[in-house]
Amino acid sequence: MTPPSTSSPEPSCPPRPPLAWLDWGWLILRSAVFYAAMVLTTLVVCPLMVLHRHAPFSTRYGLAQYWVRFVLLALDKVCGLRFAVQGAEHIPPHSGIILCKHQSAWETIAIQAIFPPMAFVLKRELLNIPVWGWAMDTCDPIAIDRDAKSAALKQLLTQGAERLKQGRWIVLFPEGTRVPPGQRGEYMGSGGMLAQRAGCPVVPVAHNAGEFWARNSFIKYPGVIQVRIGPPIDAKQHKAQEIVALAEAWIEAQMEDIQGYPSTRFEPPLKK
Repeated sequence: MTPPSTSSPEPSCPPRPPLAWLDWGWLILRSAVFYAAMVLTTLVVCPLMVLHRHAPFSTRYGLAQYWVRFVLLALDKVCGLRFAVQGAEHIPPHSGIILCKHQSAWETIAIQAIFPPMAFVLKRELLNIPVWGWAMDTCDPIAIDRDAKSAALKQLLTQGAERLKQGRWIVLFPEGTRVPPGQRGEYMGSGGMLAQRAGCPVVPVAHNAGEFWARNSFIKYPGVIQVRIGPPIDAKQHKAQEIVALAEAWIEAQMEDIQGYPSTRFEPPLKK
């Protein structure tokens, strides 16, 4: 039975203590420096990816990895935001499907440093973003039109199977959009359908990145994001709906456990 998809009003970790104005100033300054660094590396790496559009996938994806690792390094050194991974041993040696909690833009970056080469399932409009979107297009994502649900599902099943045969992982955010900490969205069944058709493992991923890099938030809070990777779900043993229900149950149980985790709490006061 699929767990209910109702939202919970409780926060997923204790509220941050009040900050002095100087502390807020440091947060804003550090976040601004981070964004400047990210924009700079985007303007350097992404045009290179576009220029290498016809190069082998390993070359294009390798260039993307430079961008990913620089952004994560900048988050660590500038904003004091890093992450810890539990369960990396659960990642199978062959390709599969990742069903990941979606709270932030952070996981769309960091997951590329945790798992082998992958293809994202994303909104087609994202590829129209100047420079970044053009570069993302060179990594062969599965870009769907959400308004055409039937065609989008057919595209996912067809292109997803092709990417899996090529040895790439498929990343799906089953809630469809970013969901604030302490809440849960409705888990869609397309990932289970693809897994059942391809007969590949499904790996659930939980994290609390939204506590530090919130949706549409300029400020990046220091701390340690907890990332938890679950045991793979054997798609050959379950129906599509069961696969998604098992992934949802594991992810949401981990989200409850992450609440109040010591290293997820804000670290005040910032050094003055």
